[in-house]
Amino acid sequence: MRTNTNGNAGSDQESSAAKLAALFPGAKAVGLPVRLTRMGAALSRSENAVIEFATSREVLFVCSSPLEFADRVRLQSSDGLLDEEASVVAVRYHEGDVAVAVRFLRRVANWIVKL
Repeated sequence: MRTNTNGNAGSDQESSAAKLAALFPGAKAVGLPVRLTRMGAALSRSENAVIEFATSREVLFVCSSPLEFADRVRLQSSDGLLDEEASVVAVRYHEGDVAVAVRFLRRVANWIVKL
C-alpha cells in the first residue's frame, strides 16, 4: 500500500486499492490482514487479503478472486474482532490487480476502533 503522509490516497505509484479509495470520501489507510471467502458460489473460495483502506461502512482490498458487483464475501480477521459479510460495490482492474470495495451487509458499530 502506498499512501502519502496524511494517510490518504496519493502519488503516481499508488496501489490499485488506493486509486479505488479516491471514490470513497473519508477512506483511511488500515493495513488489516483478513481471510476473504466468496459466499454463495458452488465452491466457496478463500484467500488471504489485506484491507488497505476503510470507511465505517466499506473496506477496500486487492485480491485474486474474480469478484464482481453484488457478489457477497465474508471477511474474518485472525483475532476474531472482524467477522462480517459484505457485498461488492466497486471493482477496479488494473495491470493484473483486482481492487475491490465491499460494503458491510449490516451496521458494524465502531469496527475500526476495535482494531
